[in-house]
Amino acid sequence: MFKRWRKQVSGYPAQFWLMFWGMLMSTVGASMIWPFLMIYVSERVQRPLGQIGSLMTLNAAVGVGAALWAGPLTDRLGRKGVMVFSLIGNGMVYLLMGQAHLLWHFALLMSFWGFFGPMYRVGGDAMLADLVPPERRPDAYALLRMSNNVGVAVGPAVGGFLAAASYGIAFLFAAAGLAGYGLLLAFFARETLPQSRQGGASEPLRVAYRHVLRDGRFLRFAALFVTAQSCAVLIWVLMGVYAKTQYGVPENHFGLIATTNATLVVLFQFAVTQRTKRHAPLRMMALGTLFYALGVGSVALARGFWGFWVSMVIYTLGEMILIPTASAYVANLAPAEMRGRYMSVYGLGWNVASGIATPLGGFLSDIFGPVSTWYGGLLIGLAGAAGYLRLDFKERKASST
Repeated sequence: MFKRWRKQVSGYPAQFWLMFWGMLMSTVGASMIWPFLMIYVSERVQRPLGQIGSLMTLNAAVGVGAALWAGPLTDRLGRKGVMVFSLIGNGMVYLLMGQAHLLWHFALLMSFWGFFGPMYRVGGDAMLADLVPPERRPDAYALLRMSNNVGVAVGPAVGGFLAAASYGIAFLFAAAGLAGYGLLLAFFARETLPQSRQGGASEPLRVAYRHVLRDGRFLRFAALFVTAQSCAVLIWVLMGVYAKTQYGVPENHFGLIATTNATLVVLFQFAVTQRTKRHAPLRMMALGTLFYALGVGSVALARGFWGFWVSMVIYTLGEMILIPTASAYVANLAPAEMRGRYMSVYGLGWNVASGIATPLGGFLSDIFGPVSTWYGGLLIGLAGAAGYLRLDFKERKASST
């Protein structure tokens, strides 16, 4: 088993491992905060959940614009600079957020977070696709997810205890982790965008994305990906608030639930990917989205720590199936010279879902009762799973004619 594992992970370039370890460092810091961010904000500003959720809409709206801008920038100027700018900028946001007290403070910082956040994802996904040949991309994306989730396994468990005592220290660790990874990339990474494509003329967004917007196959995939990400947003953004306010689950206990997600990914992600890559990607994405739906819907049945823990386990099964499959699907679909633009639209899934699902979940909770949020998420996820199956059926039918 060890020899087989060693064979699977051998042969990647050194820069891939720089990304692997850098992501681990930055995620440990950042995940000390983000599972508890809505709890922190709600306690600071004392506003209804619908208003707090609207901050994520603002964050998502800015993130959409930033991701669209980052795609052409990544394809024209390179991956490395965009990634460094994103990481150091996000580190500053976390540092300042620990000092915020008023709603407008958080609105401003969430806007900056939305601006910086998508850029690393666009540049990093494009850089990985540059470094790794197509047949190895599913495994490479799975390995980076493992790195990310080792960080998430450590960060929330530590951050939950820190947050219960002092959010300020947790914000400081988050800033250090993000900025530290940015400096590692700045000094030790090389640019992977081919020289022949660097420094091209700037294009208006409508021109830069013309080919992407004409790719109907990709756009249908991207629209369905938003439904799955809406379930993920509800789990990661609102479940902690719901668990604490409705059933008294404190931050340090909820941090262990987040750690469960990461631990499962670390232990089983690579094995799951070895199996899912043997099957049609759209069918695997349908299966993953179905688990997302069942995970978020099961929150309605939870009555304490173990109920929320089970919901996270179900959701995590879907995450391990869906995310590496979707990342490799987009990387293989995108022309090399447009990889940043395809990745930027793919990355919008989280931003668009945040902008829709967070306020929708908050308003459902305020108007119909807290449990209604989770029934709404179940319906959204089931619709997404059915959509992927329909898309797979149409593609198989088209290829057979």
